[in-house]
Amino acid sequence: MADKNDSERTEAASPRRLEQAREEGHVARSQELTTFAMLMAGSGGLWLLGGQLFEQLRVLTRHGLQLDVVAASDAAQMTSRLHDLAVDGLLAMAPLLAVLLVVAFAAPQLLSGWLFSWDALRVDPQRLDPMAGFARIFSWRGGAELVKALVKSMLITVVAAAVMWHFRAPLQQLLMLPPAAAIAETARVAGLSLLIIAGALAVVAAVDVPFQLWRHGEDLKMSRQELRQEHRESEGDPQIKAAIRDQQRAMARRRMMSAVPKASVIVTNPTHYAVALSYEDRTMGAPRVVAKGADLVAARIRALGEEHHVPVLESPALARAIYRHTDIGDEIPETLYTAVAEILAYVFQLRRHREFGDATPLPLRPIAVPAGLDPQAGAP
Repeated sequence: MADKNDSERTEAASPRRLEQAREEGHVARSQELTTFAMLMAGSGGLWLLGGQLFEQLRVLTRHGLQLDVVAASDAAQMTSRLHDLAVDGLLAMAPLLAVLLVVAFAAPQLLSGWLFSWDALRVDPQRLDPMAGFARIFSWRGGAELVKALVKSMLITVVAAAVMWHFRAPLQQLLMLPPAAAIAETARVAGLSLLIIAGALAVVAAVDVPFQLWRHGEDLKMSRQELRQEHRESEGDPQIKAAIRDQQRAMARRRMMSAVPKASVIVTNPTHYAVALSYEDRTMGAPRVVAKGADLVAARIRALGEEHHVPVLESPALARAIYRHTDIGDEIPETLYTAVAEILAYVFQLRRHREFGDATPLPLRPIAVPAGLDPQAGAP
């Protein structure tokens, strides 16, 4: 059951999946929103500019039909005349066409913003597969599109019938108007009728937009396995990262251990903690921690120090304080200068005893550390 759940696409698309889909041109689009915007722009432009447009077209038509015998029999003149009339007609319709062009370009951007992708223009052989086409037609999505088309047709039919009934009187009076006035009134009524009919499509667009957003989200849903795979690809395989961290820790431990034989002294807990300190009065401002560890690492530091004749001294409170408040490579805190100075002084006496036969130093007395530095101070 776990494997089945992992393979089912039940998880929302990740930001990376959404970005990849967008790069491939797969974004939410509502054809109904574009259709509604185009019809509203066209009908609105026709309502506002229809009278002027129809008048210009009337003048062009009248001028185009005024032919003399010489021009009618000359193919060159007729071609030139047709060209001039076509250019004038195009210029007359240019404002309305410009509005439609802007709306056709801007309407699809309302849902998902500007997008240009070459992947969307790539030829996909699967789209040419007849069986895949039939499968799309008879799928639940095809059924939803069919229902939407039927509802839209019924809605437009009802609204158009209501508009025709409402404008029946002005339409009947067109026959009694002069031609110019009749043309202007026809343009006004046609534009207003189309505007009302297009407005009815707002209902269809209001339903289709959230539906397309939902369907786009459903198309991009991911399975749990895909999410894990994506996470591994973006963040790196956890097992590989863990292995890298282990290797880094091992390398750091080897570097740390290589500094132990050169240490000046090793301060121990005596069993749980070990801290190796190095101090050169000519090059260092304060003793520096070159190695530290707990339990097995501490035992390894002690053994390595004894092997290379590095003094190993027991000072539990000081060892715990240095271990807690410093990292490898750090100088000891100023609050521990006095305690560490006692350790180094004792080490110096031991060195003088071994090298020059000076008197054996007295046993190292317990060294106190300032309050708050020993993590076990006051513990039962």
